[in-house]
Amino acid sequence: MVPEHVLTELDRRLAPVDAARLAAYPGESSSRQPVHTCYVPADAVVPGLTGRWGAAALAALDEHGLPDLGLDADLVADVLPRVRAKLATEPVEDLRVDAEDGYRGSPDAEDGDVTAAAGVLAAEPVLPLSLGVRAKSLEGPTRHRGVRSLDLFLTGLAAAGRERAVVTLPKVTAVEQVAAFLPVLDALEAATGLGLDLELQVETPQAVLGADGTTTLARMLHAGAGRVTGLHYGTYDYSAALGIAAAHQSSDHPAADVAKQAMQVAVAGTGARAVDGSTNVLPLGGTAEVHAAWRLHAGLVRRALERGFYQGWDLHPAQLVTRYVATYAFFRAALPAAAARLSAYVSRVEGGVLDEPATARALATVVLRGLDCGALDVAEVEAATGLDRTVLDALAGRRGTTRSSR
Repeated sequence: MVPEHVLTELDRRLAPVDAARLAAYPGESSSRQPVHTCYVPADAVVPGLTGRWGAAALAALDEHGLPDLGLDADLVADVLPRVRAKLATEPVEDLRVDAEDGYRGSPDAEDGDVTAAAGVLAAEPVLPLSLGVRAKSLEGPTRHRGVRSLDLFLTGLAAAGRERAVVTLPKVTAVEQVAAFLPVLDALEAATGLGLDLELQVETPQAVLGADGTTTLARMLHAGAGRVTGLHYGTYDYSAALGIAAAHQSSDHPAADVAKQAMQVAVAGTGARAVDGSTNVLPLGGTAEVHAAWRLHAGLVRRALERGFYQGWDLHPAQLVTRYVATYAFFRAALPAAAARLSAYVSRVEGGVLDEPATARALATVVLRGLDCGALDVAEVEAATGLDRTVLDALAGRRGTTRSSR
């Protein structure tokens, strides 16, 4: 038998290691994750913005009809009424006002545009689940301009009584940039009363692999001192930086997969999320062009979901059609098997698959994601699993409410 003093010494030596691991890896976030982030240029923010996006998506669907998206036809027919209802009631789950690459105004107009955008949103009776702003990067030529736009926008937004907002920091190249930005966020919080979350955009090779050969992403994430809630992949800046020809720049390029898998590993267990990028092939033009763009977008959304990326960027209202069709189809297709395995796990029934607690957590999380976005209903989930929301939350390891904004 191992002597007691040996076990005591083992505990003494590993206690600091245990504490450090728990501090760095507190577990997956219990908050509801949006299925997308919609980017809108600061000079294009207008009253009723999210409702306009939903109406435009429905109009595109009515005008062009839905093509074959490579999904099960019966499943698509099943989700389409749900998608229409979603577009009519909550078309945008996460909104990011863009004062960076998507901004079309002149430098002289930026103060007025970001201030006006904040004023419009502050007056909106209903805002999306999550809301924030992307300013310019912390590189020398743009850092002061970026901070000024953040200050103006967040000051205006605070008038809406919003408790939290998201700041998206683009083109991060160094861990030191993240650390240096924290006092800026502290100052903005003190001035506005808003709680601020931080997202880092993975748009440069330096964000993935540092000059010393280490993976920079994890260091950036932990340098954020708990503020970083997401790593967002920047499809086109990252691809261009690697010298990939424009015709082949896409979120399903092998180079993108390398970066995004590094993002997944970096965020695992931290509470932050890895978020897929966008496609700039927009559903515009005649029906043939719209259908081609929808097929591409639906395929990319489906591919991302299968690889564990539950959120991506949308740049145009009509992309909401395929965002929700592909997302709803994914979660509804996942329900029967997940429900059977969860039911067997909880009742300890032996079957052809022996699930462990980690697998049960993943199964419950998939079902909860479907509930959160509207792909699934509470009644059908309870009927299929025999479990209520409280039990599913516990199985998934979710802490507290899952329906409040970040």
